Amino acid sequence: MRLYPARYQAAAEILDVHREMTMDLSRLARLRADADLVAHAMRVRLGLDSASAGGRFFELAAPFALAVAAACGGIELMRWYAGVAISPGSTWSQLATTDLRQGLHVVFLLLMCGGGIVALLEYWRFGSRLSVVGLLGFAAFWFVAPGYYEELPLEVIAAVLTALVILACPPQRRAHRKPATVAGAMAAIAWFPSALVLTRGFVVSTDYGAWPLLTLILTGVVCYARPSGLRTLAALAVASPLFLAPALISL
Repeated sequence: MRLYPARYQAAAEILDVHREMTMDLSRLARLRADADLVAHAMRVRLGLDSASAGGRFFELAAPFALAVAAACGGIELMRWYAGVAISPGSTWSQLATTDLRQGLHVVFLLLMCGGGIVALLEYWRFGSRLSVVGLLGFAAFWFVAPGYYEELPLEVIAAVLTALVILACPPQRRAHRKPATVAGAMAAIAWFPSALVLTRGFVVSTDYGAWPLLTLILTGVVCYARPSGLRTLAALAVASPLFLAPALISL
């Protein structure tokens, strides 16, 4: 109860319900329920519960953060695949000689991409957890293998910020169809031309992070035309550091 704000009147009632629900549970199940209660208390204290303005804001931003993570993970996966497919030797021989460091990098990219897609397809909790693991793994990879990334770790910072946006979303949230559809369309439009370029199936350049950034701007224009345009635009900006980082690096 001390974790809840002093003026939070529902704390005692929540604690009573928690005691009643966990009375006959096993130790492991009770620990999980206790962890959920602690997490809820911290969310209330930080203003990130579903009833607060902060919680509602991150509820709006989280689908876009998942979409950005999915698009960036997909683009990087296509870049890796293009390197394998275009390099001398057979594709299988290239895959067989992939070292552990590169394999881990690919796994984290797969989690970013797959988790975002799964979450936007209404399997919210499972997909968002996969995406967060992928994002944090992608960020931690820079510390494990700092020479693997060529640039200053702006993308690493962007990955951590994106994971925090997803984690800040209240866990009771379910992916509403309209925001999830808009976010999914943004991810697909950002990924598809980049994937074609990387596989030499398209002649228009998308270097310097320009195309994902243009996709972000287009989505912002569409969102601004909605009734809650400014709020949606702010949520989109908070959710998009992974689109902004490559453009900043190339300046």
